[in-house]
Amino acid sequence: MTTLKTPVTPEDHVQGPENAAATLVEYGDYECPHCGRAYPIVKRVQKHFGKGLRFVFRNFPLSEMHPHAESAAETVEFAGAHGKFWEMHDALFENQDRLGGPLYLELTQELGLSPAELRQALEEGKYKNRVRADFSSGVRSGVNGTPTFFINGKRHDGPFDYESLVLAIAEATGGQRKPLSA
Repeated sequence: MTTLKTPVTPEDHVQGPENAAATLVEYGDYECPHCGRAYPIVKRVQKHFGKGLRFVFRNFPLSEMHPHAESAAETVEFAGAHGKFWEMHDALFENQDRLGGPLYLELTQELGLSPAELRQALEEGKYKNRVRADFSSGVRSGVNGTPTFFINGKRHDGPFDYESLVLAIAEATGGQRKPLSA
């Protein structure tokens, strides 16, 4: 079984408590249709487990197939540098059919951030290294497509529908299918 080679650190984008019974890491691509389908499922799984689940998102833009994946990842990192990672993450998945410069600028403005700063950051590649670091950590962990999930450090090779993820997380935490308490 493949394991997560790069442990979760404070530099990661995390929702949920550090001491949660389960940690779900997703390597995702904002333009990937499968990641788009996984997005509401992950939200539902998070709601199901509550504080018993820590969720981590790492960028894995498949730029050869998805021309907007890299710029979307850099945009979300720009927002993250200003404390708005999860808001931009959600907005990009909720507007996945409109990815591109006009959407990024619109969402940046809606989040109270500077569209001019975003434009400059994208032109300069200010967040490319951060995105590449996520991508490289995925490659080291055997990620070769998106979405790829790891549950408590072990790659989840099964389906990523709601029931399958709940069952896999339950198995990783001793069989608890009910919400876990922290």
